[in-house]
Amino acid sequence: MPETVTVERQGPVLVITLDRPAKRNAMDGAMARGLAAAVDSLDADPALVVGVLTGAGGTFCAGMDLTAFLTGDIPEVPGRGLGGITRTPPATPLIAAVEGYALAGGCELALACDLIVAAEDATFGLPEVSRGLFAGAGGLVRLPRRIPPAIALEHALTGDPLPATEAARWGMVNRLTAPGGALAGALELAGRISRNGPLAVRATKQVVQSAPDWPAGELWDRQQALLDEVFASADAREGAQAFAERRAPRWSGR
Repeated sequence: MPETVTVERQGPVLVITLDRPAKRNAMDGAMARGLAAAVDSLDADPALVVGVLTGAGGTFCAGMDLTAFLTGDIPEVPGRGLGGITRTPPATPLIAAVEGYALAGGCELALACDLIVAAEDATFGLPEVSRGLFAGAGGLVRLPRRIPPAIALEHALTGDPLPATEAARWGMVNRLTAPGGALAGALELAGRISRNGPLAVRATKQVVQSAPDWPAGELWDRQQALLDEVFASADAREGAQAFAERRAPRWSGR
């Protein structure tokens, strides 16, 4: 895995860090491939329940490395989008821990995460139009689903920054923390999620995010297929047994 992306396992939580602080974690091709490999490892381990994506050096991600872009180095993974997650997010829930700037592609990475914890002085934004580009890595699709569409359109057309406090007011940010506290806040939230059954958590994410796009006539059958899989799992039996024995469950992810 490239050194511009680091991973640290904390029990059932995988912390993924974008680590190019001198470039404000601007993403080049190597970082994109490193992030894709990290989320693949998150999904591949049934004992991992949730991931946290953060940036080193007080900045989440300043977007695409424009200097690398001019040389033809595009920070995308074929078929998977920016960083390997904007078109194909992981099945495992992913929390963005945002300090400093999450701009352009950095904002799109945060929006590709399921939950966002941000420092009060953090800043989001889709300023691509100011460079003659547009936010084609999912930002224009996801932002209007997170905040009122008219507000999303205003920020997308002007390129104006979106302060974390305003993003929280509109519901895009789940939790605000004091400056420097985003990672700790995300880990606290991840800890609450990780107490639960891994299969149940993944299935819950899938239904909440996918059901609005399912054909009405297939909605209940699709949900039932997931329900049958979870109910037949060893973890479902373990959860019931742990409840009956008044102890904490020991999840296997199977």
